[in-house]
Amino acid sequence: MVEEDEFRATYRSLNTQRCVFEKVLNARRATCSRMHRFHLADREGVRCRSAAALARCTDFLEHLRTNARFALGLAHVGGPLPHNREIRVQAGGLLALQALLHPEARDAEVAEDIHGLLEEATGRYGDSAAFPYSALMPGIAAFRPRARRPRD
Repeated sequence: MVEEDEFRATYRSLNTQRCVFEKVLNARRATCSRMHRFHLADREGVRCRSAAALARCTDFLEHLRTNARFALGLAHVGGPLPHNREIRVQAGGLLALQALLHPEARDAEVAEDIHGLLEEATGRYGDSAAFPYSALMPGIAAFRPRARRPRD
């Protein structure tokens, strides 16, 4: 446990702009033009290269979590969710946003360029509070993470 605490402290000191979509990026369900991958010990981390992009992503993710309560069957969402639900919100929400903006990508398994999607959505709808979250919720409700691979 001490080693894990030391790892987390070192990670936080090295990654001052931790990407809020790190889970979905590490699960290879999304890409982002503003991300920078790095390795610490045997783990992979994701840093955002832009403070402005990080702020936009943080705002979008907070709205996405709040609006996803019903789709996830939760009464209250006060921050990050358990891993599987967080992946559903992040990946399902981003894939649904991508499909909304680019209907030809409706069956995609990877959300291409989170930063680009949010830039485009902001241009179309205004700030993230005005995004059509009701149109994104079916994507979150329907999203299923990939099946776990058996351990050797």
